[in-house]
Amino acid sequence: MTQSATLRVDGLVASPRSFSFDDLRAFSEPEQVRDFTRFHPKRPGDGVTLRAILDRVAPAAEATYLTLHATRDDFAASIPLAAIVDEAVVVFELDGTPYPESKGGPFRFLIKNPAVCHTDELDDCANVKFVDRIELTAGRGRDNRPHDEQEHEALHQHG
Repeated sequence: MTQSATLRVDGLVASPRSFSFDDLRAFSEPEQVRDFTRFHPKRPGDGVTLRAILDRVAPAAEATYLTLHATRDDFAASIPLAAIVDEAVVVFELDGTPYPESKGGPFRFLIKNPAVCHTDELDDCANVKFVDRIELTAGRGRDNRPHDEQEHEALHQHG
């Protein structure tokens, strides 16, 4: 991945925008999440909180869902915004360089607290690789996550 990759945040927001690697690095220290392995030992990298990103785009009051788009895999997951707004991190950096595609970069959406992922609406696929767009919607957006374990396993064999 190059530093030219961008993460687009749009939908029901006052100020849609795209964030580059350098934009995300410029977030203040309290907005940064250093060393994500403290939450998930197998998920290295540094990121910024979803809350900090949303603060910059000003979601509309009617925005109740967040849809994560990964164009590379034609994957989308739509999840209730309230459930993850304070638990989600966009990982964008590993060892001072852009997050590698081999780890799910350029941007990987991860949930800090795995217990949040054990509901009907949030599963492990809410931790999305190759994210290039975050869309805020009123109600559920596009969502093509697997419906059973077999589909889930097949998905991970291709990514």
